[in-house]
Amino acid sequence: MSNKLYVVGTPIGNLGDMSPRAVETLEKVDFIAAEDTRVTMKLLNHFGIKKETVSYFEHNKKERGEYICSRIAGGESCAIVTDAGMPAISDPGRDLVALCRESGIEVESVPGPTAFATAIAVSGMDSRRFTFEGFLPVSKKERRAHLDEIREEKRTMIFYEAPHKLSNALADLYETLGDRELCIVRELTKIHEEVIRTTLKDAAEAYAEGGLKGELVLIVSGKSEEEQEITIENAVQMAKKLVEDGMSVNNAAKEIAACTPFKKGDIYKALL
Repeated sequence: MSNKLYVVGTPIGNLGDMSPRAVETLEKVDFIAAEDTRVTMKLLNHFGIKKETVSYFEHNKKERGEYICSRIAGGESCAIVTDAGMPAISDPGRDLVALCRESGIEVESVPGPTAFATAIAVSGMDSRRFTFEGFLPVSKKERRAHLDEIREEKRTMIFYEAPHKLSNALADLYETLGDRELCIVRELTKIHEEVIRTTLKDAAEAYAEGGLKGELVLIVSGKSEEEQEITIENAVQMAKKLVEDGMSVNNAAKEIAACTPFKKGDIYKALL
């Protein structure tokens, strides 16, 4: 094969989704750069492929990227794979592709399944316009700051999330964006594939202690026209009505913040 980098998509769960071209590419390249060589070895063994693999992941991408590029520049061919799906999508493979481009090394795609596209296809959510947000930041402060930035987003939003971080992510999504339509898609193409249509409010309550396993894709509806017309003054008036009906200031601010674009603290201050 030509001395270039081949970006090879692998199955996101079902090995039957591996394309004949992807198998042929992995058979013919000189070596394979893998996110986790142990995971990739299982894939190679399934298809009877014996090939040198080198690890390439977030914490060694700088030195390994230079090493991989030097081998390709020296005349070898390399395929990069991730544990599942397309490399370079929320994945350090992006840095290797960029490094190859900067070094004048040709890059060729061998496309395969992608979780976010597959998830929105089976979700039934509005897919005419959407934005892929990848993984939310781990720290609460950074996560809230990011969600504040996309509070006004009108397009459908797609996130990746790990099961052990789900409860925090849902709580922050609900508190920042209000109650929106939500679809949780998990274990795509696997035996326990599941599509859960719900809302941010209901999901934040139902999964406050976790409870879902497997790889998760969260699909959240964009800001509606009705939400866009609400002003802070409207929100405060709505909260005042709840207080007049006997609800505490704190709970009224929380209730209205959940169904409007405004923060609980801002509504609370205006009520005092």
